[in-house]
Amino acid sequence: MSVIPSSRGPQRGRFSWLASWATPVAALVAYLAFWPVPADPVAWKAPADLGYVGPHAPNQKLAGLQQITLGAGQTGPEHIAAHHGWLYTGLFNGDVLKFSPDGKTRQVLANTGGRPLGVDVDAQGRVLVADGVKGLLRIEGSGASAKVDTLLTKVDDPVVGDPLRYPDAVKVGADGTLWLTDASRRFGVVEWKSTLEASVLDILEHSCTGRLIAADPVSLKSRVALSGLCFPNGLAFSKDGKTMYLSETGTYRILKIDLAKLSLTRATQGMMNTPTLANALTQGAATVLVDNLPGFPDNLVAGEQGRLWVGLTKPRSPVIDFAAEHPIIRTLTLRLPRFLWPVPKAYGHIVAFDESGKVVDDLQDPSGAYPETTAATELDGKLFIQSLNAKTVGWMNYSGPASK
Repeated sequence: MSVIPSSRGPQRGRFSWLASWATPVAALVAYLAFWPVPADPVAWKAPADLGYVGPHAPNQKLAGLQQITLGAGQTGPEHIAAHHGWLYTGLFNGDVLKFSPDGKTRQVLANTGGRPLGVDVDAQGRVLVADGVKGLLRIEGSGASAKVDTLLTKVDDPVVGDPLRYPDAVKVGADGTLWLTDASRRFGVVEWKSTLEASVLDILEHSCTGRLIAADPVSLKSRVALSGLCFPNGLAFSKDGKTMYLSETGTYRILKIDLAKLSLTRATQGMMNTPTLANALTQGAATVLVDNLPGFPDNLVAGEQGRLWVGLTKPRSPVIDFAAEHPIIRTLTLRLPRFLWPVPKAYGHIVAFDESGKVVDDLQDPSGAYPETTAATELDGKLFIQSLNAKTVGWMNYSGPASK
């Protein structure tokens, strides 16, 4: 009896191999297509990135910074305020630090128990802190005798008891009004246990739920002064105090806000209606002062001779800009492992502009040796650099833009 070899054996083996791969491949496709993500990305059109050209031409002016230590294990001098010859900053571990420009004298005023971000000092010498976890705080005294008061955790108007989700920057106005940015209503620092995590999710979603809050310094009655902002971040004022500058991280720009016109816009809409950025832009209460920056703008600090400093924490990413008009790409990105996310490289970059929006100085360190530069503060002929994650305060001698 002859035996004829069957072709079913090899075919069965091939189909068996394919079947063994079909299930994991199908699972991967289903995961990338349907797995829930925390953000619901919104389509928008990012301005074409002009890159490092013109006033932002590449340079090494920020390289080789000198360093002031913060203390063992301390990191993240995210914002630095100057007042009466002293410097103030908040650190990752919750400490609010007061130090001298030479770095020889350093004092912990208090620990907030949260993550202090923006800081300012009022006319009475009390330190105001925008704490991403705890809300708007005020510190009197220092050390064991320090008194830490919680001023705001919620907003009164237009919705009573509306909680702050991401307190970011604080600034005292010329009339004493306390101004605060609430960077996101969608992604809170407490919920996500990280300022970075919450900010990344908000910027990827781009639903522009950020707000500008105003509070009376005595009654602490608070209201939303402007809504519809795309991750509002740093605040600064003009010399006369009538104009506010606000960095909108999610749109690569700096806004200029006429406070008198903003109040008028609110009045014409009715007391229960908060002006949106779109309304403010239409009615002239807000204008775009600096547009299409080559990175993500963070803090704003008023310097000498009318300079306004902003830090770019990261350069722009062509992948992120392309995905602006394609929400599905951002949704898929959120389902990928973190190491596959299009995180821009480290790149030190601070920019100074004047009240007309003209860039007057630009300092860069392409190596990113001092990480996540958030802005700069001028004091005693020095420029003190701020950072989200640095282990020191970087500084350099500075007497103004170099003559060309």
